[in-house]
Amino acid sequence: MAKHHDWQPDVLGAPYQQLTLPLAADDEGDVVATLVRRADQVGALADLHRGPLRGTDVLYVHGWSDYFFQKPLAAYWREQGARFFALDLRKYGRSLRPGQTPGYVTDLGTYDDDIEAALDVMGHGLADPLGERSLILMGHSTGGLTLSLWTARHPERVAALVLNSPWLEFQARALARTVITPIERARASLDPLGVQPKVDLGYYTRSVSAALGGEWEYDTTWRPARGFDTHPGWMAAIFAGQARVAAGLAMPTPALTLLSARSTMSATWSPAMTRSDIVLDVEDTARAALHLGSTVTVARIDGALHDVVLSAPRPRQEAFAAITRWMAGYAPR
Repeated sequence: MAKHHDWQPDVLGAPYQQLTLPLAADDEGDVVATLVRRADQVGALADLHRGPLRGTDVLYVHGWSDYFFQKPLAAYWREQGARFFALDLRKYGRSLRPGQTPGYVTDLGTYDDDIEAALDVMGHGLADPLGERSLILMGHSTGGLTLSLWTARHPERVAALVLNSPWLEFQARALARTVITPIERARASLDPLGVQPKVDLGYYTRSVSAALGGEWEYDTTWRPARGFDTHPGWMAAIFAGQARVAAGLAMPTPALTLLSARSTMSATWSPAMTRSDIVLDVEDTARAALHLGSTVTVARIDGALHDVVLSAPRPRQEAFAAITRWMAGYAPR
């Protein structure tokens, strides 16, 4: 018998709905994750879409200092025939509660509980998986790192992995990560919640925010201009995850990595920042992606931003076209 869930109207408006997923409390109090879906993929309405991915479910996970608001992404997957879900992880976006440290965990494996709770609602839980439906995971930036690690541990549950500028390697390269890791570990043991200097100058926000000349409107409480504060305990967790990628995940699951054609790293604003990745080094990320598994595709999108889905219309459509072409070869059958 199907479980009943109390879906509520979402902040994005119709047809989006959200469902709160209670998780185990931690030392900051009650913890939840939040699952978002489109209501037009439920019941009889679901049969109106007969695209190539009918019979497939997609779960999207956002990046650092972020939450799901990318409606064109949901529309794309729906047009392909898939059921689309997005997960706001604990202490992010819809799941952030008063008194919590935004985005803070000390182990990316903590998100296993968030992911399992979402998959259970979607019908892909351990107890009652829908064998006739396939699962595609899609993650952006930190979400891409998190889902890569999760997929490596559960390859039998994932038909394909799509990564949108995943944070697979530190921006200052593997050597710097190796040097800094012992320092971050020491700081994490002494003062895990210590506040680190901000390195985000706000240029990425300038490139995407409608209030600053970009295209997108979103909640700046959930996605602040210079990002959330970072902490040693969290940074050590990121480095540990990136080290596992560098060692090789050996995933059998096919993976597509979408990246901008170039990065622009500068302490001063440049118009080039509106058509390149100004968060990650895309060359290092492309190399790191090859450590994911045996079947890895890297698609470089000219003019794309760090979140390729938030790029200008032309590169955004090129990114969707790249996914469509890739799915023609690797989509669940």
